[in-house]
Amino acid sequence: MPSKVAEGAQRGWIVPIGGAEDKQNDMRVLRKFFELCGGQGAEIAVIPTASKLNDTGDRYEQLFGGMGARNVHVLDFDTRRDARERNRVARIEQASGIFITGGNQLRLSTILGGTPVAQAIRACNAHGIPVGGTSAGAGILSEHMIAGGDSDSATPRANSVRLAPGLGLTNRVVIDQHFRQRDRLGRLLAALAYNPFAIGLGVDEDTAAFIGPDNVIEVEGSGAVTVVDADDLQYSSMAQVDGDAPVCMLGAQIHILTAGATYNLETRKAAAGTLSPVKE
Repeated sequence: MPSKVAEGAQRGWIVPIGGAEDKQNDMRVLRKFFELCGGQGAEIAVIPTASKLNDTGDRYEQLFGGMGARNVHVLDFDTRRDARERNRVARIEQASGIFITGGNQLRLSTILGGTPVAQAIRACNAHGIPVGGTSAGAGILSEHMIAGGDSDSATPRANSVRLAPGLGLTNRVVIDQHFRQRDRLGRLLAALAYNPFAIGLGVDEDTAAFIGPDNVIEVEGSGAVTVVDADDLQYSSMAQVDGDAPVCMLGAQIHILTAGATYNLETRKAAAGTLSPVKE
């Protein structure tokens, strides 16, 4: 379960980014996250643990620093012992925004899961601090994390998804990234066949689902967020099939949201938001 929000307080924004966000031009997604973190006064903690590339953290340090952040601290955790060091945990606790980079989400969960760093991230978000992640960093934000699986078909199959525990900032969604680019509708549907309570968010590259404290999603970026709602699922054959067999699902609802559109996770209603209405 997500960390408890104190009475009268608000949870911080949760910002899953689909990966490959624009880092050179207008940087719409990263700039919006930067402003939520406090803009010119931001103290941003960057966690590049998912990546094996040595310069990943430095890249985001330069990006957020170039936007005018007061301080950007790159906190890499190579072992679970690192994630227990008090000085690193303190950096998380002092941040006005936390950003988790892409890479391998299982590296994130196996190194950070259950550690003081993970607990600090959860507590910070419950106290109003925005937490964002791109690619693998997006997948780990929710309670149920897609850890892998086939992604070359729109048809859900019994073995097309592997699930693992995430950070649990929210239990309302399951997130998949690089969504349209890697044809991941099938595996997101399979994840929801296992757990129809959650709402599936398939986030395209250079696109983000900004989940506000009121549980309303605002979409930003050049792609789309595919929302899959299986709450009214009439039938699923997931319990009867295995292996590579296709899964029958009846009654799932799908919305395609582009920049400006919104989705309310509590009412399960989508709206065009600032988009222009379709002309008849």
